[in-house]
Amino acid sequence: MTATGYGDLLRTRHAARLLGGTLLGRLPNAMSALAIVLFLRSQGAGYGLAGTLSAVFGLALAIGQPLLGRAVDRRGQPRVMTAAALLSAAGYGLLTVVGPKPLPLAVAAVVLAGLATPPLEGGLRALWPEVLRHEGQVQKAYALDAAAQEVLYAIGPLLVTLAVAAADEAAAVVVTGLLGVAGTLVVVTSGPSRRWRAPAREAHWLGALRSRGLAVLLGCCLFIGIALGGFSLAAVAYGDAHGGDSVTAYVLAANGAGALAGGLGYGARAWAGVPERRLRLLALGLAACYPPLLLVPGPGWMLPLAALSGFFLAPTLACAFLVVDRHAPAGTVTEAFSWVVTAMGVGAALGTALAGLVAQHGGTGAGFAVSAVSGLVALLVLLLTSRILTVPNLGTRTEKDRNGGVEPRFSTTHQA
Repeated sequence: MTATGYGDLLRTRHAARLLGGTLLGRLPNAMSALAIVLFLRSQGAGYGLAGTLSAVFGLALAIGQPLLGRAVDRRGQPRVMTAAALLSAAGYGLLTVVGPKPLPLAVAAVVLAGLATPPLEGGLRALWPEVLRHEGQVQKAYALDAAAQEVLYAIGPLLVTLAVAAADEAAAVVVTGLLGVAGTLVVVTSGPSRRWRAPAREAHWLGALRSRGLAVLLGCCLFIGIALGGFSLAAVAYGDAHGGDSVTAYVLAANGAGALAGGLGYGARAWAGVPERRLRLLALGLAACYPPLLLVPGPGWMLPLAALSGFFLAPTLACAFLVVDRHAPAGTVTEAFSWVVTAMGVGAALGTALAGLVAQHGGTGAGFAVSAVSGLVALLVLLLTSRILTVPNLGTRTEKDRNGGVEPRFSTTHQA
């Protein structure tokens, strides 16, 4: 399917509003790290403290997503997400009032901002099967969503810079929180969000994590996140050795452009067969595209290699979203998708830290090696657990969602 297929998708009632509102509401995820660091630095904090508080925000975000996702599955989207967005914005606002001192209040502010970030990403993926006509469109929506993340993380830092230029660093922090509220309201006031309810769930303290298939997916996503974090840090080291920040920006932009092209291309056609098998092939492609970075060539060759290393990223994530939907126990789909966000976020943080350590002692190539090894491990996780991930664990799902969703929404002729 060509770009016309994406047009048909976005013309489906509610689709453009839900996608646009979710992307707007997720802008704080792409803005917060830079906004927090710039604000704290403007208040006299050192890089160590500013970086630590930014990391605390990221950790709180990773913890909060599955917890809020579970609450959404139990109580619906509007009530939970609206309250969460307001609390998160209050956390951003509190930070601008207290600054870095007293430190306990600064920590409380960033924890509140991160922990209460509404699980819009998981919520949207739970809504797609209810809004779209058949599973082919759901697959396309997942691909568009994964590709749009690359644009999101390019726009976020730019918006922070513009807010600082137009006002000051505190304004950038406040705007970050308000964008989260605005996007959340766009989503939760829509008909599909107000009507959506998860099916009855089995009472279990593990929630979505009782699915072995989902646990495998999270392990794979953790190592993909490590690969992404390692690449980002190694790109900085590469820029330092080849011309400075502008080179780093070009390398990261090339990687994002590759992911965008791959995601749009993946979603532009229909795919036969079960997504579990396709995921292994896509993960193989992702793993194969990282090792050439170890050559650490000049920028003329590094830019296409960076683009190549991103090409299979969005397709792999889009396919993983389909697999998550098939393996999430009944009544836990938002929580399940939120665990993916957490796994990727924790992985990215670990990858950044690990690549920083090895690049300091082994150079830029060693930093890129973190991505290469992590991509291989992500593939091995899928290959070594192929029996677990062959078919959904139907014992944890109700009859009505065995075809990959909350209701029997699609006929078998549309199964991906």
